[in-house]
Amino acid sequence: MQGPSFGNFRFGPFTVESGAYRLVREGTPIQVSPKIIDLLLYLVARPSVLVSKEDLFKALWPDVAVTDNALTQAVSELRQALGDDPSKPTYVQTVARRGYRFIATVEREHEPAASREIEAGHAGRLPSVGVLDFSNVTRDASLDWLSSGIAETLTNDLRAALHVRILDRTRIVEAAKRAGTDLAALRRELHLDLAVVGSFQRSGDRLRITARAVDAASGEALADSKADGLLTDVFELQDRIVAQLSAAIGSRNDAAPRRALRETSSLEAYQAFTEGRVRLETLEAAQVAKAIGDFERAIALDSRYAAAHVGLGNAHFWQYEMSRARNHPEAALLAKAIDHVRRAIELEPDLAEAHATLAFLLVSGGRASEALVSARRAVVLEPGYWGHHFRAGHAAWGDERLRALSRVIDLYPDFPFAHFEIAMVHIARGALDRAESVLREATIVQDRQAHLKQRYPARGLHWLLGLVRLAQGDVAEAEVEFEKERGCGAGQLYGPEFTMNACDGAGFAKLRAGDPSGAVEHFTRALDLFPEHARSLVGLGAALAAAGRRKPAEAVFERCAAAIAALRKGGRGSEATIAQAFLQAATGKPDGALESLRALLERADLPFTGWTVPVEPLLEPLRRQQAFADILQALAARAR
Repeated sequence: MQGPSFGNFRFGPFTVESGAYRLVREGTPIQVSPKIIDLLLYLVARPSVLVSKEDLFKALWPDVAVTDNALTQAVSELRQALGDDPSKPTYVQTVARRGYRFIATVEREHEPAASREIEAGHAGRLPSVGVLDFSNVTRDASLDWLSSGIAETLTNDLRAALHVRILDRTRIVEAAKRAGTDLAALRRELHLDLAVVGSFQRSGDRLRITARAVDAASGEALADSKADGLLTDVFELQDRIVAQLSAAIGSRNDAAPRRALRETSSLEAYQAFTEGRVRLETLEAAQVAKAIGDFERAIALDSRYAAAHVGLGNAHFWQYEMSRARNHPEAALLAKAIDHVRRAIELEPDLAEAHATLAFLLVSGGRASEALVSARRAVVLEPGYWGHHFRAGHAAWGDERLRALSRVIDLYPDFPFAHFEIAMVHIARGALDRAESVLREATIVQDRQAHLKQRYPARGLHWLLGLVRLAQGDVAEAEVEFEKERGCGAGQLYGPEFTMNACDGAGFAKLRAGDPSGAVEHFTRALDLFPEHARSLVGLGAALAAAGRRKPAEAVFERCAAAIAALRKGGRGSEATIAQAFLQAATGKPDGALESLRALLERADLPFTGWTVPVEPLLEPLRRQQAFADILQALAARAR
């Protein structure tokens, strides 16, 4: 796969700036999507050269299967932005059945020397840069924590300083565990273009940090940096490393930004924070309590350490998420998490990660409008980080969500849950064919990463695709997708929840196929994971009723009514309302079910509340009623 093109390119009245990632006409920016910038950069880097469709697919959609229509649409959008007539082209010429050629004269502006070396083998997208954990040369065990601490700090600061894709350090660590630290192997795993490798060594109270930027394809060193000083001045040393690397590679600023209040004057606090962050990275429940202790220790040492407050908020949120699928989630944990992150923002108003984290927590608290404000602030502060765009998309709905998540995929093509949240919009709009297409692409990514630990739900795509296929009438394929989801296992974060969903889905497929006994078996498995889950109980009751077991069915429906009451008592009103609609539809009360669905939309606590209604199997008895069609129309209108 080919990589980035550095510098600015002029043609006619236009300039495309690879650094700012924008298209300008005589000084005025033209609004186009990042994908269109990628396409334009790829073409202008090869003026007069015939570029095949296959090359463009590889450059613009690496490792993702898309149709010819996606490329045709992208070229059409580019021509519209340039005011180019395809019948009499000035810029982009179509070569029938072969590809495209950029036919205008292109002038290229100067770029840094190291950038030119990197560019020699790459064009058409921003390069991917990863910072490996630093080696502890002196093997001082008391400083082992600095290996990840320096790498994380450089990752964050280079992300702000450079016009490149900076890969999350956790992705680098996980890839290194699988493939080792050989750059060729990491390049294959991560599509890595440039690696930052380094070491540190202690001599008494002094520390030396050295770092090198290496072309991952050739192994050639493109930039070197070194900083010596007191161990207690480790932040300043790291800033110097970032400034040297940025100047050599090419940066939007003359030097990397100082981290101000995100730093701490206490080396012990920095160590405690770093150790807590590494514990959370394991995604092991047993490590969360220890991580909380680390973050609390960091705050005790430096109460104004904003990053430690964000870490503590994330740890408490992790605990909350483990209780999320229960009827009584630990709401106090969510409130505590929000309080800590708000404290971080008080201490450091421009800490983008704090705003982004707050957005994610607020969505879980049903406060989407507040969340969106925080997420947008994070994007403004650090527009090049995929995670902030994801939080913005997670808080938004309709077209704004689609725009934000499109940017996420541009920056991080291997992030499967972005596709899940895109599909949510298409399902709510009733565009099931479009949702199916998005999910099929995404399952390729999910299956490739099935063995990895994920910090967001990397599960659920097969389950959702199964629901879509069931709604489209393909029971056999739906069953295959539900089985694939169950095969992903329940051992990772969110795994049990989606395994339960897949068991439910398999139960609904069996009901649709006329096998109520098989359905009972699947719903029972779901309830083994979450004993009082309302949808599973309704499904089990429906399956028992279909099998002629009236009294057991009635008993299960009574359990479901109690579970719905528990949801309401636990502050989960929307989930209780849709579960009530399920129960009413399954027990022959269509008018009550329709009224519940109307109430769901009228009193929605989140803009995407009710997004699954078009594919919910339990609502099948309502589908021929005009009132249900009206509800679907209202749901689709909200998703615009």
